[in-house]
Amino acid sequence: DTKDLQEKSRIMKKLLAEIEQCTVCAPHLPLGPRPVLQVSPQARILIAAQAPGRKVHETGIPFYDASGDRLREWLGVDHQVFYNARKIAILPMGFCYPGRGKTGDLPPRPECAKTWHSKVLAHLKNVRLTLVIGRYALAYHIPHLKHNFTLTAVVKSWRSYLPGIIPLPHPSPRNSIWLKRNPWFEEEVLPAMRKRVEDIL
Repeated sequence: DTKDLQEKSRIMKKLLAEIEQCTVCAPHLPLGPRPVLQVSPQARILIAAQAPGRKVHETGIPFYDASGDRLREWLGVDHQVFYNARKIAILPMGFCYPGRGKTGDLPPRPECAKTWHSKVLAHLKNVRLTLVIGRYALAYHIPHLKHNFTLTAVVKSWRSYLPGIIPLPHPSPRNSIWLKRNPWFEEEVLPAMRKRVEDIL
């Protein structure tokens, strides 16, 4: 079994090396490519996110920002657990910072998921819970959603996606208004999610 794990890790390492060299979206990236993700064949929880922000692009560490602080609080885990790839995989829809638009960061580049996601997900066989953050990740990981779905409606029906998926709003400070308007999220979803995360880890 150790041999099997070593082989899986070797294949994953090779794939990550390929991703690191990726330039598929380079012409569209204002700061150039710098793929940020965290994966291991042993991971039991997958965080399916949107795309790195500028701060994350600068450090190369996923969720190393205010959104990450809130997300770790939501999950009830510390930095040590969160950044242990054997426990938690972090796979954004776009691996590189897409740049800024009028109202915030631009959407994840679509080429990224088309090029890499099925290849990476094929190696994440031990994942028991996928936390799906934001519209783009929801559309990819829950493909039967109608194209005009609202994030609030999907998150509100979170129980129907258990045990394998929990849909989440983005933990960005920009979403504080949404959280104030939807107190049920912190009252119902977060305690259930923390318990599930604790049980799996």
